[in-house]
Amino acid sequence: MVSRVIPVETFDLVIFGGTGDLARRKILPGLFRRFRSGQMPVGSRIIGAARSEMDTAAYRSMIAEAVAEFGGDEKNDTKSLDAFVAALDYVAIDAKGDGGWVELAGLVRSDVVQAFYFSVAPSLFGDLAERLHTHKIANAQSRIVVEKPFGRDLETARALNKTLAAHFDESQIYRIDHYLGKETVQNLMAVRFGNMLFEPLWNNHYVDHIQITVAETVGVGGRGGYYDKSGAMRDMVQNHLMQLLCLIAMEPPNQYGPDEVRDEKLKVIRALQPVAPHHIVRGQYDAGPDGPSYREDAENPRSFTESFIAMKCEIANWRWAGVPFYLRTGKRMKARSSEITVYFKDLGHTIFEGDVARHRNILSIRLQPNEGMDLQVTIKEPGPGGMRLIDVPLDMTFADALGPDAEEVPDAYERLIMDVIRGNQTLFMRGDEVEAAWGWTDPLINGWEARNDVPKHYEAGSAGPEDALAMLHRDGRKWRELKA
Repeated sequence: MVSRVIPVETFDLVIFGGTGDLARRKILPGLFRRFRSGQMPVGSRIIGAARSEMDTAAYRSMIAEAVAEFGGDEKNDTKSLDAFVAALDYVAIDAKGDGGWVELAGLVRSDVVQAFYFSVAPSLFGDLAERLHTHKIANAQSRIVVEKPFGRDLETARALNKTLAAHFDESQIYRIDHYLGKETVQNLMAVRFGNMLFEPLWNNHYVDHIQITVAETVGVGGRGGYYDKSGAMRDMVQNHLMQLLCLIAMEPPNQYGPDEVRDEKLKVIRALQPVAPHHIVRGQYDAGPDGPSYREDAENPRSFTESFIAMKCEIANWRWAGVPFYLRTGKRMKARSSEITVYFKDLGHTIFEGDVARHRNILSIRLQPNEGMDLQVTIKEPGPGGMRLIDVPLDMTFADALGPDAEEVPDAYERLIMDVIRGNQTLFMRGDEVEAAWGWTDPLINGWEARNDVPKHYEAGSAGPEDALAMLHRDGRKWRELKA
């Protein structure tokens, strides 16, 4: 497979929170993979910045151990790993004080691409942004990367955007959602807008309904304290599932550019209708053979926070009027699965009789695991005995279709960080997009809080609460099966 990779300029990347879990598990092992692939130009540097008092040698040792623990087969390339860690520096920094900032200013160069990754709590974003300018480290071309949560409601999201805007232009701010870096998520664009086969059918004349599922087998575990203040709606729907919904439903942009794509995503969010209470199901997992209940994980025996949510959404525009979008996400479910499924309508007329006519085309786009997609089509079952119809998948699992090259597909964080260095904001959320998402989400949360709704309990290892199944049954539909 021959591909064209857009070159990366020499850069200085400062990772605030450089000793944290995300940096050790994802960011730095991912950057090592990009280093091995030749996408980190000679002379580029990565500077860790955190509260911990250590020198550069100790930091390099820590990151080498992190790559050994969390990296893939590439971790065995000790020669490349030695060269990679040699490009690392470290500064002990006080985000709210003056400690370490003079040292950092002496390390960051002004004649290369500057990127600052805020892998810290949002409460520190303002302090970091202010000190980057006070100490004349950042400039008008610098880029900052901020992790979710982008606020916990519309008010806090606006305040966070205002804080960042006080020091950086919107064109410099990269709000990262790792779901948008997944290969299959980006393939949504290629499938929709690169194939004559699908785009003419991508509307309410041919699509019956669309399901978006992000199911996890793990519970909240050590994140119980954080999760109990957010829940599935804030943690998953407002960002990850919202982004998937936008990409599957958006109108074709006039070109594949950052603002063009994000303009069309924003239109989808603004066209989302309020969701009626009977079209929302919230759930909370009980204890099971493989682990404790949600309330035990959260250490809150009276918690009413949802670990599962399902809802029926509608988009009020010409393309999607009358087509329901069913969203579902939850912890401790039957199988780990992130999938978008497009159910096309039945034929208006069939020449076949009886049950043999009960077939339909289904496009399934798998984000994880086993990234790929398949299209269910109807054929005649081979053999004698008349016209017997069966459904078979036209399968394109990336690992099978692309062979050894599939192993070279970058991790989401790798791709997105390289896009930051390239200055490409296409796969990053814009400020008005974040605020519009919260503007739709807030009334739903406020509504169930005002009604004192209590989440339905569901068995760990199941497909979620029975009420979620019933919600689709009332519409004459059913959820796509979660396959363990």
